[in-house]
Amino acid sequence: MSSNSKAKSKSQVSEFVELVIGYLKQETLGPISRLGRYVIFGFAGSLMLSAGVVLLVIGVLRLLQSETGSTFSGHLSWLPYVIAAVLGVLVVGLGAVGIVKKRDTRSL
Repeated sequence: MSSNSKAKSKSQVSEFVELVIGYLKQETLGPISRLGRYVIFGFAGSLMLSAGVVLLVIGVLRLLQSETGSTFSGHLSWLPYVIAAVLGVLVVGLGAVGIVKKRDTRSL
């Protein structure tokens, strides 16, 4: 083998190694970065949705306590809390049902 063919072989090997490294970076780092963005936006969205549900329940509770006059006074003063709690459970339950149905349709 001449020194020219050895140099050509080494350059081909180094080119092959660079090609493999580039391919691995493309196929691993790209999807991982997209997955990271998906997780971050999902987490931020769930925080915002949770805050919205809490504010909705507090608003309904405040509405029931202030705008119903003497309906929920005395021995019925606990009833607005129960109504607000049931509303919160319903909203969370409907959200969970929607998520499960969406997953079921994807798997078909």
